[in-house]
Amino acid sequence: MSLHKDLPPLLALRAFEAVARHLSFIKAANELSVTQSALSHQVQKLEQHLGKSLFVRRTRAIDLTEDGQHYYDEIRPALHAIAAATRKQQAPCTTTVLRIGLLASFATLWLAPRLAGFISRYPQIQVELRPAIQLADVAGDEVDLAIRYGKGDWPDVQATCLMREKISPVCSPEFKASRLDNGPLLMATSHRPFEWTDWSHHYQVDIEHNPRILLHDYNIVVEAAVAGQGIAMGRHRLIERRLKDGSLVEAFDWPPYQSQIGYWLIAPNGPTSAATTCFSQWLQELCADA
Repeated sequence: MSLHKDLPPLLALRAFEAVARHLSFIKAANELSVTQSALSHQVQKLEQHLGKSLFVRRTRAIDLTEDGQHYYDEIRPALHAIAAATRKQQAPCTTTVLRIGLLASFATLWLAPRLAGFISRYPQIQVELRPAIQLADVAGDEVDLAIRYGKGDWPDVQATCLMREKISPVCSPEFKASRLDNGPLLMATSHRPFEWTDWSHHYQVDIEHNPRILLHDYNIVVEAAVAGQGIAMGRHRLIERRLKDGSLVEAFDWPPYQSQIGYWLIAPNGPTSAATTCFSQWLQELCADA
């Protein structure tokens, strides 16, 4: 007897097993490195294939239905057996090291908390983050890829925009209440301070007379602003947690400026490795959902 007509879509089966094990779409989506909507679609596909509901969906929780629990109990040993048989047949895995040049602030505040998804999907690729202020030399093989903050106008490389940034001046609540007038501007060291330039031109604000404090990295800028040392240009994708917990607030009443500044994936011209392609595709998918 052919198994084909009775087998469910295997991606849907994998999605169901993860959701049933965690009883959480969020945790299952993180484990499988997919969006919650994609995971939900796969589960619905399996329910349509079976002609019955497998989960009871509530506002803040889910549970298996009685049919779902029976199905999970029966398929799980089979999936474990398939996984074990596959491991026996796989060739020994060789690890590939992928070197990523990037700003320490982007590594700390955005990328590092999300890297588990890539490692789960590609355990054979070891990601090595190399923070640096200057643009790492992808053309000279100093790194395999780079992620930079700017307008994408770097020469002799392929620059792909990952996501644009919203910017606005931010400070601590205490600083706003008592010391905002002519407060010092906190800036990350850069030969092109385009954030403040673009924002001040957009809102026609004169900042020439504000004192400036240059700090080595944007991580330090954020911490200095939280400590009440001045006004920082808030990169909203990086300071989202600080805005939510109230340790940083909008310094002025203008809405955030949707700038042309953003985060760019920098690759060398010409062919790239399989590991580089895997990371590039994963990062672009991640940023598309951000």
